[in-house]
Amino acid sequence: MARASEKDIARLGKEVFQRMKGETPSVFRKDYWSGKMMEWSMKDEAFKIEMFRFVDVFPTLKDHVQVAEHLQEYFCRDDQDFPAMFQWGLGRVKPDSMIAKMAADQITKQIVGMAQRFIPGTNAAESMPTLRTMWDSGMAFTLDLLGEATVSESEARVYLERYNEILDTLISDTANWPEKPLLQRSPYGVVPRVNVSVKISSLFSQIDPIDFAGSVDGVKERLRPLFRKAKQSGAFINLDLEQYKYKDLTYAIFMSLLEEPEFADFAHAGIVAQAYLKDCEADLKELVKWAKKRKAPVTVRLVKGAYWDYETIHSEQEGWPIPVFTQKWETDASYERCTELLLDHHKYVRAAIGSHNVRSIAHAMAYAEALKLDKGALEFQMLYGMAEPMKAAVIAMGYRLRDYVPIGEMIPGMAYLVRRLLENTSNESWLRMSFVEGASVEKLLATPAAPPNAPKTDRTGAGHLYKSLTDHGFRNEPLRDFAHAKDRAEMARAVENVRGQLGKRYPLVIANKPVNTAETIKSHNPAAPTQLVGEAAAATRADAQAAIDAAKAARKGWVALGPEKRAKYLLAIAAELRRRRDELSAWMVWEVGKTWREADADTCEAIDFCEYYAREMIRLAKPQRLGRVPGELNLLMYQARGVAAVIAPWNFPLAIIAGMTVAAAVTGNTVIMKPAEQSSVIAAKLMECITAAGLPPGVINFLPGQGHDIGKYLVESPDIQVIAFTGSMEVGLEILRTAGNVQSGQHDVKKVVCEMGGKNAIIVDADADLDEAIQGVIHSAFGFQGQKCSACSRVIVLDSCYDEFRDRLVEATRSLMIGAPHDPATRIGPVVDADAKQKIERYIALGQQEGRLLIQREVPDTGYFVGPTVIEHIAPTDRLAQEEIFGPVLAILKAADFTQALAIANATPFALTGGVYSRSPSNLERARAEFNVGNLYLNRGITGALVYRNPFGGFKMSGVGTKAGGPDYLLHFMEPRAITENTMRRGFAPVD
Repeated sequence: MARASEKDIARLGKEVFQRMKGETPSVFRKDYWSGKMMEWSMKDEAFKIEMFRFVDVFPTLKDHVQVAEHLQEYFCRDDQDFPAMFQWGLGRVKPDSMIAKMAADQITKQIVGMAQRFIPGTNAAESMPTLRTMWDSGMAFTLDLLGEATVSESEARVYLERYNEILDTLISDTANWPEKPLLQRSPYGVVPRVNVSVKISSLFSQIDPIDFAGSVDGVKERLRPLFRKAKQSGAFINLDLEQYKYKDLTYAIFMSLLEEPEFADFAHAGIVAQAYLKDCEADLKELVKWAKKRKAPVTVRLVKGAYWDYETIHSEQEGWPIPVFTQKWETDASYERCTELLLDHHKYVRAAIGSHNVRSIAHAMAYAEALKLDKGALEFQMLYGMAEPMKAAVIAMGYRLRDYVPIGEMIPGMAYLVRRLLENTSNESWLRMSFVEGASVEKLLATPAAPPNAPKTDRTGAGHLYKSLTDHGFRNEPLRDFAHAKDRAEMARAVENVRGQLGKRYPLVIANKPVNTAETIKSHNPAAPTQLVGEAAAATRADAQAAIDAAKAARKGWVALGPEKRAKYLLAIAAELRRRRDELSAWMVWEVGKTWREADADTCEAIDFCEYYAREMIRLAKPQRLGRVPGELNLLMYQARGVAAVIAPWNFPLAIIAGMTVAAAVTGNTVIMKPAEQSSVIAAKLMECITAAGLPPGVINFLPGQGHDIGKYLVESPDIQVIAFTGSMEVGLEILRTAGNVQSGQHDVKKVVCEMGGKNAIIVDADADLDEAIQGVIHSAFGFQGQKCSACSRVIVLDSCYDEFRDRLVEATRSLMIGAPHDPATRIGPVVDADAKQKIERYIALGQQEGRLLIQREVPDTGYFVGPTVIEHIAPTDRLAQEEIFGPVLAILKAADFTQALAIANATPFALTGGVYSRSPSNLERARAEFNVGNLYLNRGITGALVYRNPFGGFKMSGVGTKAGGPDYLLHFMEPRAITENTMRRGFAPVD
């Protein structure tokens, strides 16, 4: 087999260097403002972060005052020591002053100029002079339309129209360009002049790997006319590879489309491979195997990858294996293996080497030489605005070179620009090492290999899965990554398996014994109300008293076990939940209408509660020594309160009931677990897991029943010491009132752990990233049909971006998939029952009286569906802005400035969750201080609190300040005791 010798790689690499003649790429030239900015970004990480964040926010700033304000916030803070040239004299001037205007105008000029060096135009027509100049200088192009994921189908259709426009313009305007044999001919035939790169996420707003087949079909429908036009006109279409989550989808779409009879012989189609992905080589082997069966070859643009920071951060946040190599030499080695794989199969896959690394380029040249391939069989690709000397060298050596040229508007362009700047200033950037740090040619051309004493390569990233967040070893249970076929298949299988188990009966469980009752609570599928999910026994008051008696009898023995043994039981429950996680999630799909992701997150949270509270109890069980005064020993310790009644809601039918129950139990209390009527079946499944863990009889008792009867009985009982409730404000306040009434025989003041509702708001600031804000608001308002106490029911938008935000939000709402939740394509399912549907519809009618209906989506004829609804012109004092609706209804309110937005946000009786989308450091700081909610989220959605990382709970009328999943939650279930001992005897005391 042919091999590229290190001698040949060095020879060719040195030739590239010689032909570059020591020239520096323009991006690093210090006679440009951008070059000075890059220099400081490489010297000072803090400066780099502030500069790139400013570049990111810049396109949204409407006038010189906003520009000056942001310059001051990013570069002129008292805690910063940046060069004067990057503070523009703004340290002590007002943003609306003449000095500020001059500074703002100057920075505007510099940033626009910098962007234009990477982005030659907003459309194909504007870019034609640049493309023609490139062509005349011996360089080909591929045109890329900036912007990635779209938020609505109307935006996706606009992108499709723009791709069509690009093709039409290029086909027409390049027709009379002069012939360039090097660029238009290869040993394989004609190389098209027109070359367009397409991002699939821009073409279909509902693309999601969880709905793999639907996403493939949706994107193919948009791609067909583009491929058809390219085939008819002899143009080339390339599918870009974006984030890892779209990788399998992109390959599936590419292969599926080219298998269609119309495109089976289409040879001018390509796809990207990212060598920093650990599975890149395996993917290319599969692609080669597929390509061998085609009538025509395909092209692969091999790149290293542009999303490294995102992929590593996102994976660690989620607890998923990191899909990319974490060491530069690993990516470089992967790149060379993939290069060889492509060139070995050049008859079926054409290689386009996309790199700014001379070692990678020389390796490809040397390997092609070893295979005795013509130079025309190999194409090199680089990025517009970068590595100009390297491009000239490659062209001079007789190779075809293609520039990747992005076009588009400033706002999507900034995301691209920031990625490019990050690449060029990273510590491991080849361009930086070569042109800035002056690394030796020998070092730059060295074989990619592990440095001495390097840690062993982590090929799977699995080590990151078990990274603890706390000293006692807690980590959040990772959600399913539905980008993986295995996770999709397992969830689909569980949904179907549970479908076959619907309709069974579930008993009470008292002292570990099943108890059947004459009456039952029937649970129906809210998407198909005639379908019985199951029947739970309906407890009578006699059953409730039996459960109380069993819990009282079990108290002494349960406390005597000690905290460590009780914690082990919780870990056993967690293990059983984990073993059955897909099945439990599937039950929620059928019983309460949760979509796949919502159900999976519910199950993970239940596991987290068990794992975290088990560890927390062991921490809290150790007596705390208070001070060290000679002759005195002071200890603080905790003891159980007694019997706990857990009264749970239906909206988190596994997580919340599990969390309250195991918190009460691990602290030494015995428990009566009363689920909501609407979710009694999933609660019965939780009881099965508790039973499997082997807890002693009477420690946890399962008591489904009617809330107005059994719940009331438990609250009033003199034998109940703790009541843990999550639900509506009305019921919570009634429980607090009732618990305050001392009953005959009662010896304890009842502790009520009470979490109630919210009227939660998200503020969208004038400088917000509207793509992120719209997606965050949509998910927060309509996830699980708005049936979360944390859901966003008000969005407060600053006047300057109100119209654009409103219009895009409405179109995003119009694009959501509504349907039965067992279908993975569904984003919006049914509400829980007929009562919920009627209540929500009454609020929608009220909203139409108080404001203006922007959209109310149509819904299926059967099932308890309510279409996502958006209403504007709502006053802060209107009922729609004050009362909890608990459904997919969103009110939009307008604010003149951030001060008014905060005032509106705080002007309700509730204080649960809130959010702000802003890129103003000062406004984010104000929100931290002034936005009065229990859980404040900045630049992200306001639902989905994670155990330990986001302890959950509010104040005012949202609750009594408890923080579920936090370090002080278990204290609510225990009584503190302080013990003081005089240790001095006859004038002597032990030495501490």
